[in-house]
Amino acid sequence: MVLEVCIFLVWLAVLSFSADRFVYGAAALAKNMGISPMIIGLTIVAMGSSAPEILVSATASFNGNVDTAIGNAIGSNITNIALVLGLTALLKPLTIASSTLKREMPVLLVLSLLATYMLSDLVLSRFEGSILIILFFMVIAALIWMSFNLDKNDPLIAETESEVPSNVPTIKAVTWLITGLILLPLSASYMVDSAVIIAQALGISDLIIGLTIIAIGTSLPELAASIAGVLKNEDDMALGNIIGSNIFNILAVMAMPGLIAPGLIDANAAQRDVYVMLALNFLLILLSFNFRGVRRINRIEGLLLIACFIAYQFLLFG
Repeated sequence: MVLEVCIFLVWLAVLSFSADRFVYGAAALAKNMGISPMIIGLTIVAMGSSAPEILVSATASFNGNVDTAIGNAIGSNITNIALVLGLTALLKPLTIASSTLKREMPVLLVLSLLATYMLSDLVLSRFEGSILIILFFMVIAALIWMSFNLDKNDPLIAETESEVPSNVPTIKAVTWLITGLILLPLSASYMVDSAVIIAQALGISDLIIGLTIIAIGTSLPELAASIAGVLKNEDDMALGNIIGSNIFNILAVMAMPGLIAPGLIDANAAQRDVYVMLALNFLLILLSFNFRGVRRINRIEGLLLIACFIAYQFLLFG
């Protein structure tokens, strides 16, 4: 099993690297084609952090590991809020100034409620997967529309545009784009295969492996982006990265098993894990719009989120 763990970690690193290079190449190419940096930032860059989850979920679904795919979607959202946001706030309290984020949080909550409803009958159907992927493209369209109608004073504008690479030769952008397109599915495939072998060796379910080792692994890009954001005093960008990723996880990542391998799911996903995800979304809104009137997530609240993540791990393995 030691060999499989090493293989998993190597391909996880390749997955993270290829996702980063794919986004870099796609964003640079779009910039060279004259597309607005704000549109690129709200679409390509925002989706980029969810690319590992989408590829892993699709690969697991094709391999028949539906619960791994479901666990990856739910577990990534739990990890993003409880662990990634918790560690980020612990490093530096997050001040929330963007009106855009204040609109996106309720959207995330509504989508979480929708996911909870869809899984409540212990079946994720192709029809439900289709609804999720249609909503995904509707969200992309809404983001593009929003980029033309944002308040010019919204701090998210400058922070988002700063993430778009500039002055990148087109040939270099295309090279990195193709590199990412090749390595992303390849690394996702090997990573899922290793994760399944590890789960079998440890005697744990496909769902648990998706909720933990894969979810944490595929959330590393969000952690890196959020920490980089707060170190550059781009608090809204750091939080926006987490919210955007969670929206895409519900719509695109969870859609994969519904579209590719619809059918029964592990009861624990519908009766335990999705409610943990939902509760953390409520907590995120409560912390972000607290009754003191100060829109920030401080270090104590960061510790609370980390404590929630640790408690959830005890719930899974206790």
